[in-house]
Amino acid sequence: MYIEITTMNQRLVTKKNRKVRRLREVHPEVRCKVFYQRDYLHLLLKYGLEEATGELPPPTRLPGPPQVTDLGERRGVG
Repeated sequence: MYIEITTMNQRLVTKKNRKVRRLREVHPEVRCKVFYQRDYLHLLLKYGLEEATGELPPPTRLPGPPQVTDLGERRGVG
């Protein structure tokens, strides 16, 4: 398994995604996962390795299944 982490410079994400795509084409037997800065920061918060501060962006995705809210019938829309 090969893990690619992009944390310091988000401008490199496209380049790293291209690199991973090429790796999968040439070596389909190699499992590869790209972790982005948000994934890395979520892991730090999840496992208590770093306290949430104003420097860390808020999570863009919450773990677990999505919460569904039934709004019922919407009348008068239109």
